[in-house]
Amino acid sequence: VHMAESGGGSVESGGSLRLSCAASGYTFSTYCMGWFRQAPGKGREAVAGWASDGSASYTDSVKGRFTISRDEDKRTISLQLNSLKPEDTAMFYCAAGRNSSNCPPTPQSSNYWGKGTQVTVSS
Repeated sequence: VHMAESGGGSVESGGSLRLSCAASGYTFSTYCMGWFRQAPGKGREAVAGWASDGSASYTDSVKGRFTISRDEDKRTISLQLNSLKPEDTAMFYCAAGRNSSNCPPTPQSSNYWGKGTQVTVSS
């Protein structure tokens, strides 16, 4: 299983970025997938993912600003980041969990991780 993120960068407060994650090596539609982030000195937190019923789930701090999407044909998941704030600065990771009944994924339930892409938001 291989997952690779791209699209991070440095933007000013209020700016936007689009993160992408290319996945390979597993049946794309059967795993729980989501996006996580880790800020310096903090633990890894779930940002967005899909629940078992297919609905999108977001952590409260990003609701209305971030949007998760997926392309089954291209085997990619994406995260659109709008209205970015300095507190969004973090390394962002995509991850997948084998247990399709345990969605959206958590840091503990995710089995496969990308190496991350850095998002830096300046004020």
